[in-house]
Amino acid sequence: MQSFVEREVRAVGRAQRTAQVHEALGNIRAAGVPTLNVDLIYGLAHQTPESWAASLREALVYAPEELYLYPLYVRPLTGIERTGRSWNDERLDLYRAGRDLLLASGYEQVSMRMFRRSDAPREDGPGYCCQSDGMVGLGCGARSYTRGLHYSSEYAVGAVGVRDILSAYVARTDGDFDVAAHGVRLGEDERRRRFVLQSLLQAEGLDLGAYRARFGGDACAHLPQLALLVEAGLATLGGNALRLTAGGLELSDAIGPWLYSDAARSLAREYEWR
Repeated sequence: MQSFVEREVRAVGRAQRTAQVHEALGNIRAAGVPTLNVDLIYGLAHQTPESWAASLREALVYAPEELYLYPLYVRPLTGIERTGRSWNDERLDLYRAGRDLLLASGYEQVSMRMFRRSDAPREDGPGYCCQSDGMVGLGCGARSYTRGLHYSSEYAVGAVGVRDILSAYVARTDGDFDVAAHGVRLGEDERRRRFVLQSLLQAEGLDLGAYRARFGGDACAHLPQLALLVEAGLATLGGNALRLTAGGLELSDAIGPWLYSDAARSLAREYEWR
């Protein structure tokens, strides 16, 4: 839903009405869906600290079990990118304000983006572990991964490219889904880095024992950069875990790419946006 303020939503090309959002949230609560998740975006054009706080408080009226706070991402070839404006400082201030409001409202921080209501009932059944269970994404643009693969459908941000991908996806037949055409096969180094990132960017941190059991070595020896996080006060090391501090969590979107391999950086540089 991004925001309860229609002007802010229209600034990113969405046409939803706030009245429809309230109706949908009310229907979900009335239906007894056990987990309500609300996604909000900070850094939108026309957004102020006051309107951001107002959106958060409106969401809290429905006591969602989960709230995700996403920064506005500015992609090449998008209308927002063509404005030439940078929201970096503004986004950090809004993130901190949103984080503090949710923590004061009885939510616990799971990652930079995810907050869970502290008294929310836990779901029955085995817990999902992204580091070892893999993920199958369904639908156009969804990402999937196994222990050795990371793949998705084709990606675009420009309106023409997006329409072409959607049209091709809808035209596919059942047999066309047997092969993934866009992805990468991960070597040992990339699998180690992915395990670290999927762990470290969560509030519970990197379980060094689990890493050792999986990869047969010490994470800090395999990735010496991790020690720099501790030296900079962005992480703590203790209890067989490496955890980001509050200051480290808020820099997750910088720490992640900082830990990419040279091969991944090269692929990113060569990527042609469409």
